[in-house]
Amino acid sequence: MRKYVIMGVQGSGKGTQATMLAEAFDLVHVSVGDIFRWHVQNHTKLGAQVRRTMAGGDLVGDDLVESVVRTRLDQHDWNYGFVIDGFPRNPAQAEFFLESYDIDGVIVLEMPDAEVERRVLSRRLCSQCGLDYNLIAHRPEEPDTCDVCGGRLVQRPDDNPEALRQRLDDYHRSTAPVIEIFQRKEYVVRIDATRSRDDVFHDICRQLDLPLDR
Repeated sequence: MRKYVIMGVQGSGKGTQATMLAEAFDLVHVSVGDIFRWHVQNHTKLGAQVRRTMAGGDLVGDDLVESVVRTRLDQHDWNYGFVIDGFPRNPAQAEFFLESYDIDGVIVLEMPDAEVERRVLSRRLCSQCGLDYNLIAHRPEEPDTCDVCGGRLVQRPDDNPEALRQRLDDYHRSTAPVIEIFQRKEYVVRIDATRSRDDVFHDICRQLDLPLDR
């Protein structure tokens, strides 16, 4: 069983790499962001709370995030392990995570803030089916229109310069102590995330001693 945490600023490719790892090694991908977006799209009470928070460029409260993660992992559908992104976000959550689960590795995707801004502000989301696009690497065939369902493409509410700057500041301030905690356990591998997704994936597998011939 393999259990990994993947960390990095928005736009660094956490979701992409977590999905690739999950598919290659039969892991469950737990995305805290996707869980919250599902609640927003389905107009739940939790979703309304998350929508208000994201619209203001703030991060969802730690207690709520920890509760969502605990509830998801308590489902125990991860027979071969999991890879989680979007958690932990602070030292207390990191300590909780280490006490609750035997983590095999922490993947830190590193990317300069300027590149993060270029990528994040190019992201689009289908307003109907939720499919992700990026105007740099994954453009729709018809501008502003989803290739799959024909829905209108929009920016996420928190994908704007002001909110992004706040998130970057919060990320650098809050995650540095988290990484230090994991480093004391010798769990951390640092990855240059500015390269192609395949190069990044191969580097992750190499540093974690994962077989690439699967």
